[in-house]
Amino acid sequence: MQGSVGAYAGDIDAVQTWQRLEDSRDAILVDVRSRAEWAFVGLPDLSSLGREPVMIEWQHFPGGARNEGFVDALAEELKARGAAADTPIYFICRSGGRSAAAAAAMTAAGYRQCFNVAGGFEGRLDENRHRGALEGWKAAKLPWVQS
Repeated sequence: MQGSVGAYAGDIDAVQTWQRLEDSRDAILVDVRSRAEWAFVGLPDLSSLGREPVMIEWQHFPGGARNEGFVDALAEELKARGAAADTPIYFICRSGGRSAAAAAAMTAAGYRQCFNVAGGFEGRLDENRHRGALEGWKAAKLPWVQS
């Protein structure tokens, strides 16, 4: 996909992401939201697949400054998990913006199968200005946990 954030393998929805994670033991989910979002909104639950998402902030909380160490930190974690340049990597954030940027950054770093989870974890706002009902991981009723 080509966009303002650069190129990556493409956008796929949360259900397709779950199916690919089920089908490929090597596939990795990377949650790029902030620590506050992980703590207060919840996390994708991959325990039934025998794994956990990688959690590295794309932007620091509070303030929203970009995590300049993101690519290096994720590359180190991917190496520790035995990931190769062609390992499928799925990036998720709240609604798809930060994760698209992260997918593009990792593609530029040499990873060839970086996908953005369109709709993210919560998706866009509904008519009542609430997230989690229209699109994304929660709306698809995929497994998730909250601390």
